[in-house]
Amino acid sequence: MPARDALTDKQIDAALPEGWRRIQAEIGNRISREFRFANFRTAMGFIVRVGFEAEAMDHHPELFNVYDRVAVALTTHDAGDRVTETDLELARRIDALAD
Repeated sequence: MPARDALTDKQIDAALPEGWRRIQAEIGNRISREFRFANFRTAMGFIVRVGFEAEAMDHHPELFNVYDRVAVALTTHDAGDRVTETDLELARRIDALAD
């Protein structure tokens, strides 16, 4: 499993998967991406697959769904709500699930 040490903004930007964006908050930071699917059923199937992948990594994203859209946000609470390599790895795995 990837390390859970907080990454610098420069490290995040250099490794951020395409389509993801970095969000800086007052407390911590996160990465996020919105996915669009053909319909609600497909979006829900994606959420279930993300759930299984997240559970396997013991790293759980924030998920938000409206009909055919799924928004995903990742941060590591154990690292002070900062982005870690674990978040980047889960983002890459989520991208693979969306293809």
